[in-house]
This record gives sequence, structure tokens and C-alpha cells, in this order.
Amino acid sequence: MKSLMKILLWAAVIWSAGFLPVLAGDGPSAESNKAAIAQVQVHADYLWTLIAAILVFFMQAGFAMVEAGFTRAKNAINILMKNLMDFSLGSLVFWAVGFGLMFGVSNTGWIGTSGFFLSAYEPGGDPWVLMFWVFQAVFAATAATIVSGAMAERTRFVGYLVYTVFITGLIYPVFGSWAWGGLLEGGGWLEGLGFIDFAGSTVVHSVGGWAALAGAVVIGPRIGKYAKDGSIRPILGHNIPLAGLGVFILWMGWFGFNAGSTTAAITDIALIAVNTALAASAGAVFAMATSWLKFGKPEVSMSLNGALAGLVGITAGCANVSPASSVLIGAIAGVIVVMSVLFFERIKVDDPVGAISVHGVNGAWGTLAAGLFNAGGTSASIIGVQLLGIAAAFIWTFGAAFIMFKLADMTIGLRVSAEEEREGLDLTEHAGTAYPDFEVLSYSGTSASSKK
Repeated sequence: MKSLMKILLWAAVIWSAGFLPVLAGDGPSAESNKAAIAQVQVHADYLWTLIAAILVFFMQAGFAMVEAGFTRAKNAINILMKNLMDFSLGSLVFWAVGFGLMFGVSNTGWIGTSGFFLSAYEPGGDPWVLMFWVFQAVFAATAATIVSGAMAERTRFVGYLVYTVFITGLIYPVFGSWAWGGLLEGGGWLEGLGFIDFAGSTVVHSVGGWAALAGAVVIGPRIGKYAKDGSIRPILGHNIPLAGLGVFILWMGWFGFNAGSTTAAITDIALIAVNTALAASAGAVFAMATSWLKFGKPEVSMSLNGALAGLVGITAGCANVSPASSVLIGAIAGVIVVMSVLFFERIKVDDPVGAISVHGVNGAWGTLAAGLFNAGGTSASIIGVQLLGIAAAFIWTFGAAFIMFKLADMTIGLRVSAEEEREGLDLTEHAGTAYPDFEVLSYSGTSASSKK
């Protein structure tokens, strides 16, 4: 009992020593308390943005798995190399040129003119420039990697590297400056009109999707995709479970993609996360239902792409629509992606993974939907600006990418030879095989080795 009394006595002394000076007015001032709280918020913003950037970076693994799973085993190494270079080479180019064009000082609203080689950050300067670059670099890599799937199984690796340089150094940053510019000074012309694209349905996904369309048009379909009579011949992916795992990784990463676009640890991320989850779920369900009605069976690749379509569709409006609206946006995206994939197949645009439909078409839908379902109300003016942004993204991206791919095709060559395509890009482009202990079959079921 005496020991307990001593403990209580000492506790009272310690408490008095800390509390009495406050009563006397000698404690921390209200201003210093506010400053301390603000500093904690700043640190939380940095930490949240870094975590979100890591999640978006992990999406590269998801893209690689989806593309590898939906294509043939003889091209798996080539796909991994492309996804590796999208981020590695793309990050260097974005550091040197792209970031400045996108976020540098812009007095015209068209392109940034400073900040190249991260010169916007000086030693002892604002470290937020560094944190913001990390977050934007993983976005640039996402826009770049979308094209890989649409041009899979027949593109020369050197030609793909040229494309990576152009999209991360010019095509993506220029449109990005129109919609998101002004980190340092000024702002983009679309941004000034009130264009709504919170996390990049158009800025990232449609830009990647329209570049993918240009590449697929220039390079043409894979050998065997279309019969002599023009009928469509399916070329099945070699590992659907791998593709499914990739979709789940992308879904997880999208919480960083959308909620992380606040670049602040604030309560807004709750609504954004809910909308992201609901739209993806609705996209998967309605793509499944559409394929079930269309083919008589619930088709797995369409269902997986439906989830991605829902995610792309909600990316623009994730911060300004209600949860109920996000379900509707995702459901419509799920239907659109199935019909879009079938449309592009019919017009002989061969897209092995459905990247054009998932990202290009549904990026446009999501951008329009952000205006249609805006929780603050909509108007003809809002819809008009959204349509203008969608059109500007298509005209700039498809036009610039088409010219770039055409020039690459005429100079260094964009497509591998027919023999190399049949043999597989793993062997002909990288002198390797992803599955050395297994026999790799061609689309016709004949052993690739038996064709030698």
C-alpha cells in the first residue's frame, strides 16, 4: 500500500510539473501547436503520396502478367522486357524531358518550358518537387505500357524502345500539360476551361489507348489472326490464371492510382476508394453478363477486362461522383468493353489484350461520365469541355503516334519478319525461352520446333 501511495505521489508531482506551467501561461503557444500540426500533415502527405506511387509502380507487374497471360508462351520474355523498359527507359526520359514539358512554367497553356532534368529542384529547395516527380513518373510509365499489349507478338524490340522514348518524352507530357499543368507556374488550357479528369481516364488511359490504336493500325494483325476469307481466328493466351493475377494486382494498384491522386493524406480518399471498388466490381459483373448473353457462356477474358474497364471508367470522376453513379459508370464500361473488343476485331485491328477498348474507349467514356454524373451538377458547358478534352486527346495522341510509328516502320523497321513471328520473339529478339522445360506450341497447335 505504501508503495502504491509513493507511485501516486510521484505521478502527481510529474503531472504538476508539466501542467502548472501551462496554467501559468508558460506552455506552448497556440501558434506553435498549429505549426506542429501542419508539419505532421506535411509529413503524412509525403508518406501517403509515396505509398500511392509504390502501388502504381506495382501495376507494372500487373500489366506484364495480363499481357503475358493473354498471349502465347513464345513471346513471354519479350513482354517482360517491354514492361521493364517502359518504366526504366521511360523514367529516364520523363526525368530529362517529359516532366518539364508537362509541369514546367507555362505562359501559353500548351507546354511547360522549365524543370528539365528536375532542375526545378535545387539543393535545399522544395522537396515536394521530388515527391511529385516520383508520383508522376509512375503515371507516365502506365501510359507507356498500355501500348505494349496492343502491339504484342509482332513488334521489333528496338522499334518499341523508340516508341517508349516518344510517349514518355513528348506525347503523354504534352497532353498532360494541357489538362494538369501548372505545378510551377501557369496552367494548361484545358485545365483553365474546367476540364475534369481527376486521376487520368483521358490523360493517362486514353492517351495510352489511342497510341495503342495507332500502333496496331500501322503494324497490322498477327499472322493467322484472320483467315483468307476474312473470318476471325482466335489466338488463345497461354496462361489465363497469370492474366487473372495481373488483373487483381492492377485492381489493388488502382487504389493508389485514384486515391493517391489527392497527393494528400486527407479524408477525400475514402470516397475515392469506395468509387474505385464499386466501379471495378460493376464492370466485371456486367462484362460477364454481356459475354454470357453474347456467347452463351460467361467468358473469362471479357470478365477480367470488364474489371479493368470499370477502373478506367471511374478514374476521371472518382472524386466528384457518388457511389451509386460509380456503379452505373462501371456497369456501362463493362458492356462497352465487350462490344468494343468485338468491333475492333471485325475491322481487323488486332489487339491481343483488348488495350484499345479497355483504356482508349473506356477512358473516353469515363471522362464524359465525370461530367454527366458530376455531384455538383452538370450543364451543357461542362459536357462540352469534357467532349473537347476527349477529342483533343484523340487528335493529338493518335496523330502524333501514327506519324511516329510510320517513321519508325520506314526507317528502323517496326515489325519482325514472318519467320521470326512464327518462331517467337523470345528466341529471335532475346535469344531465350521463358519455359525451357516445356514444348511451346504455335497458334495452330503445331510444335514451333517442328517447323524448323
